[in-house]
Amino acid sequence: MTRVAVVVPVYRNAATLEPLAARLAAALADRDWRLRLVVDACPAGSADVALSLAGPRIGVTLLEENGGQHAALRRGLADEPGADEWVCMDADLQDPPEAVPLLLDRLAAGDVEAVFAGRRGAYESWLRRCTGGLHRRVAARLTGLPPDAGAFLALGPRVRSAVLAAPGAPSVVLAVGVARRPVASVPVSRAVRPEGRSAWTARARLGQSVRSLGWALRQQ
Repeated sequence: MTRVAVVVPVYRNAATLEPLAARLAAALADRDWRLRLVVDACPAGSADVALSLAGPRIGVTLLEENGGQHAALRRGLADEPGADEWVCMDADLQDPPEAVPLLLDRLAAGDVEAVFAGRRGAYESWLRRCTGGLHRRVAARLTGLPPDAGAFLALGPRVRSAVLAAPGAPSVVLAVGVARRPVASVPVSRAVRPEGRSAWTARARLGQSVRSLGWALRQQ
């Protein structure tokens, strides 16, 4: 049976980790799966909840310094070398665990090596949708990624290796893009975040987008 590792960066997600694990267990009940929680030096109690969930199906990586979402994803991918397929997703339940089998089934078709969950639904503010949409369209033009690609995706072994071989990439998404492997996207509706809010300001997001696109341009 194919072994699946789901990698989740954790930062201020204490309230959503238990339902995330329960919903993943239900969604992947007929698969050989493992969840890797990467706690990104979070000061808000997330580590305690993550460690309470640790067991045969759930591994926990505790980072001493905060490196951000994508650095945590890369670390989680590295910490699960025994899988055959990997899934990256957020911990805040905006990425629905029930959609993970959809990504894996598309990956299993064999004609692509990564599958993105295409963003659907009014789960973001108007400003964030506009700035994020522009960023994704430009990234798609530079890398050939689907224009709705985000950090909820399933990866095969060659794409995982490419991501781990690009530590300077500003995001896992762009690392997949510059790998130039065949990819696809499937539409997945996102939910409104049930707890808390993003720590990113519009200015910070814009700065990250500019840096990310500059990196992608230099890879051409």
